[in-house]
Amino acid sequence: MKFKYLIIVSSIIIVLIILITALLPLLLAGPEFAASLRYTTLPLLSVMLLLLICMGVFFLINYRLFSLLEREDWPALSYYLEQKVFVKGRYSYRKIQLLATSYMVVTDYVSVLKLESKVQFAKPSAIRKNVLIFGIARILSGNQKDAAEFFKTYLGQGKGREKQWIQWFCGFSQLLCGYFDAAEQEFISLAVSSNDAIITCLSAYFLTSPIANHSLKPDKCREIAKNGCSRVKNVLKNKENWEKELTRMEAEIHITIIKKYIDEAGNWLWNRTE
Repeated sequence: MKFKYLIIVSSIIIVLIILITALLPLLLAGPEFAASLRYTTLPLLSVMLLLLICMGVFFLINYRLFSLLEREDWPALSYYLEQKVFVKGRYSYRKIQLLATSYMVVTDYVSVLKLESKVQFAKPSAIRKNVLIFGIARILSGNQKDAAEFFKTYLGQGKGREKQWIQWFCGFSQLLCGYFDAAEQEFISLAVSSNDAIITCLSAYFLTSPIANHSLKPDKCREIAKNGCSRVKNVLKNKENWEKELTRMEAEIHITIIKKYIDEAGNWLWNRTE
């Protein structure tokens, strides 16, 4: 197993460092000089030994979790995490995220929403940490209006790109509901200001169609979309860099869910003529 081998290799490296640190002064300068270094080497050796022990304990505690993740056994992982979260009450951000993700992978969106309802009482702050997963579950379960309201509630929250993705999915869920004016506002904002190439491109893509087809100012939508495309191209230069950017993010669950639209937007971006 990769995790097991990683721990073993790391442990061997730490042991070697400990031995080298302890024996090198003795080999180079003899026992008298080495004795004078005990006040500097012993604390370092103690720290390294403590690090090795902590790594071993951490691996043993999480061995089952690591093995299930490596095998990608999502049903078993869900059951394991359910015991930790629901039975033992360990509502940590990481466990909640993993449990919600495992439900998403097996398309059990109802369980994601049930998890959210329990987290709402046990640890409400964990919902703010996982807005994308809980909101996307609403979209995929067919409750578009609820998704739109949910994302609207958390607009402006999150850090960095997560904040922008929340805004994008707010616009997307509004679009799915047929609220074209509301979706237009979100996509215009992101096409103009987002520093994420994928978000900018997706926003510009939807502004061109279908937003422009339902907008009171279709020319404005198309112009902003054109400028957004230019910004993406100026940053990424070519489609190869676009693919690299996408590959870097494709492990994230929200990217996987809308991969179809990202591919469409990418083809549209690099094949369009200004």
